[in-house]
Amino acid sequence: MAEDMVLEEEFVEEAPLSAEELFEQHKAEINAAFEEKGFFRRMKDMFTGLSKPRSSPEYKLARIELQRMMAPLAAILLPTLGVGILIVVTAVTGQNKQTIQVDIASAQDEETELQDEQEPEEIEEQTPPEEPLDITVDTPNVNVNDVVTPQATPQNEPVTVKPAAQDTVALIKSPVTMKSMTGSRTPGSIGRMTAGGANYGDPNTEAAVLKALRWLKKTQKPNGSWAPSPISNTGLAILAFLAHGETPSSKEFGPTVEKALQFLIESITMNKEGQPTFKGADGNEYATLIATYALCEAYGMTRNPNTKIVAMQTLQRIVDNQSPTGGWDYRINKKSTRDDMSFAGWALQALKAGKMAGMHPKGLDECIKKAVKCLKTRNFKNGGFNYTAGGGPTGLTATGCLAMQLLGYMNEPEVKAALDTMRAWLPSFTPAAKGKKLAEALPGHNPQYYCYYAAQCKYQAGMCQGATPANVKTWQDWNIAMKALYPRTIVNLPETIPGPDGKPRKIGYWKMDKSEQTCQSGGDTMATCLCALQLMVYYRYLPTTQTKAAKAITEPEDSGKKKSKDIDVEVDI
Repeated sequence: MAEDMVLEEEFVEEAPLSAEELFEQHKAEINAAFEEKGFFRRMKDMFTGLSKPRSSPEYKLARIELQRMMAPLAAILLPTLGVGILIVVTAVTGQNKQTIQVDIASAQDEETELQDEQEPEEIEEQTPPEEPLDITVDTPNVNVNDVVTPQATPQNEPVTVKPAAQDTVALIKSPVTMKSMTGSRTPGSIGRMTAGGANYGDPNTEAAVLKALRWLKKTQKPNGSWAPSPISNTGLAILAFLAHGETPSSKEFGPTVEKALQFLIESITMNKEGQPTFKGADGNEYATLIATYALCEAYGMTRNPNTKIVAMQTLQRIVDNQSPTGGWDYRINKKSTRDDMSFAGWALQALKAGKMAGMHPKGLDECIKKAVKCLKTRNFKNGGFNYTAGGGPTGLTATGCLAMQLLGYMNEPEVKAALDTMRAWLPSFTPAAKGKKLAEALPGHNPQYYCYYAAQCKYQAGMCQGATPANVKTWQDWNIAMKALYPRTIVNLPETIPGPDGKPRKIGYWKMDKSEQTCQSGGDTMATCLCALQLMVYYRYLPTTQTKAAKAITEPEDSGKKKSKDIDVEVDI
């Protein structure tokens, strides 16, 4: 009995605690487990636990806490590390930063000076008689007025002409490129330059240009050329399309330009003397000069390396075969001292276009200096430029004048005298009346050939910065007459071709009077190109007196001088 009582007492003593009692007993532990610890407290507990034996609860809890903390730690440490690396890299590269100062000459700061050169050996020659140019055209007569009397141009609402946009793909890097002669040939610029006014074109002139370009597109042969003179006409057509900003990437005229360029590139060959020329060029090789001019300008606008390869060959030939007296003659014959002004005009346009495009054949600068000296001393006489050395002034006064303007010698007395001689000239298709002096009217042997040069001369002189009132008026008189003559005399054809939007567009071309000797070999194609180029004078080139045209290109790409690896600058003026 006594034993039972003892067991009952023990049983009572070991009875389980109630829930309230258990809670009270472990209240402190429970509160500790659910306590909100701060970041630094958690970090301290974690590092403390990691220092405990791996089998201990503290270590295991610390491992769990470490896994939880990985994401916040990464979000803080990784950006901090990245910022630190950027700061270090910036500090290191900033120490090697170079500052390059580029000085661009302002307009008309100084005249390009002619340096005295050694006089060429005295050459005995007879004064050649006056003779007509033998690059002639035989085309039907057209009933047009000889000269159009200037009339006020009505003001029109601005019209934005939208030719295809010009794309420039720089396939070859050059250190510094300054395009100081080529004007802006974008749709917006063309629209502004043809919105009317005494100094600019108007919607009628631009409509005539587009008719001509579409006629050229229509009449292009499958091989990319134009008849009847495939090399020279193709070169002139390319110049016309480029003047309007049309390149192989243009929407409407791109395929036409691409085929034309490819034709010239594939036509390069060697003559009997091993010199580069073009298959199908005329016997005197005017075509070689014109094709070179076109390829140089095409390279300047497209950076197509194939055009450069061909152009550099023929440019070097032009430089190497300059006459001892500084001029050029038929067949690019360096032994002749005839110094043909008409032939030299195309040679110098090609050299200038090549230089502006960044091509610099060996001896180019010295060649240009000799050419200018020849223009001043052998091709200039009695207020104008002659056909050949020693002769009297002719309609090629405009050719010599433009050559000197484009080469940077626009303020020379010979240029000023030539402009005075041309004051009364107005655009025309027909010969001047017999008995007219050179200073009284445009000569009649090759009126449109002379107009091509005269339009550019008068524009350069009348639109440049600081133009004299006389030159401004001379340009305006010419421009008003030109805007009236050419849109009226274009031959509008009944047929149309699809425009860039698929709608039918009108086409047209110009014919020359039978007296126009210059275009006999080029026919209507040459005539159309010459007229269209005159109507694009507003946006084709900048007035050269606004820039140092003769010094526009810096060191050539292949000059061999050391260049910085980090410099690639292009400056458009």
